[in-house]
Amino acid sequence: MEYLSFELPIKDLMDQLQTCSLVGEESGVDVKLACSQIEDKILEKKKEIYQNLTPWQRVQLSRHPDRPYTIDYINGMVDKGSFLELHGDRNFADDPAMIGGLATLDGQKVMIIGTQKGRTTKERQYRRFGMPNPEGYRKALRLMKLAEKFNIPVVTLVDTPGAYPGLEAEERGQGEAIARNIFEMVQLKTPIFTYIIGEGASGGALGIGVGNKVYMLENTWYTVIAPESCSSILWRNWDHKEDAANALNLTPKDALREKFIDGIIEEPLGGAHYDPETAYLNLKNSILQNIKAFSKFSGQELETQRQDKFIAMGQFKG
Repeated sequence: MEYLSFELPIKDLMDQLQTCSLVGEESGVDVKLACSQIEDKILEKKKEIYQNLTPWQRVQLSRHPDRPYTIDYINGMVDKGSFLELHGDRNFADDPAMIGGLATLDGQKVMIIGTQKGRTTKERQYRRFGMPNPEGYRKALRLMKLAEKFNIPVVTLVDTPGAYPGLEAEERGQGEAIARNIFEMVQLKTPIFTYIIGEGASGGALGIGVGNKVYMLENTWYTVIAPESCSSILWRNWDHKEDAANALNLTPKDALREKFIDGIIEEPLGGAHYDPETAYLNLKNSILQNIKAFSKFSGQELETQRQDKFIAMGQFKG
């Protein structure tokens, strides 16, 4: 387990617990009481830290290297062996930063699409740290249209610091690809459910984020720009990233208050990486509940509800 800077008090206690267990094994002395007291302290410290996170700390937690990614959620939620990944945008190439395919959840067919980061250095380069190229968004749209054709619900999992900003992405129409996805998604006649499972930045997230229902996991963020980028624009450096995080209203509670999302999915204490199985189950239950709730709506009703939802966001003055 890797620990972030604000988690170091927990690490110290975990080290004490490990030492206590080793002493008991090596000496044959009964140390159950001592170890139990340390475990109680660990639980208390976790509650103290994780129930009082600052916006910047929540951003850090959303990027935790041990946190589950899209593929982890897919493998943890779908019926065993049911995920069939589909590749390519039928125009230029396949984009490994965007994955998607057909699967079943307790027998319910779904089209799952999401941005995928990498764990090793080599995989991170291959996936471009979860930043899709235009062909990634075009692949996602192709799969959504396929799901619409067969009346299959679409589930999108968002975990991206933004769309890829490279020259080749601009040459192939990055802005147009994202805009086209938004345009098409608001008209799709099959239910779409979006979940922010990590980072949700700018148009890179919105390119697969126009859903009938939009949720955020407890330790995620969702806003127009990353705190570091905001700091570099306003203060010409990254030194004010914490100030930017505070000002951007990027936490799940902020987004729910502003009605950008429809709910918050609870995570295990400390984050999804502490107990991935519980995180998978919580997300799966939400998906199945939404599929059941929206199964009674016609294609036109789904389209109208989705459009009304996004039109209602923000305030306008004539």
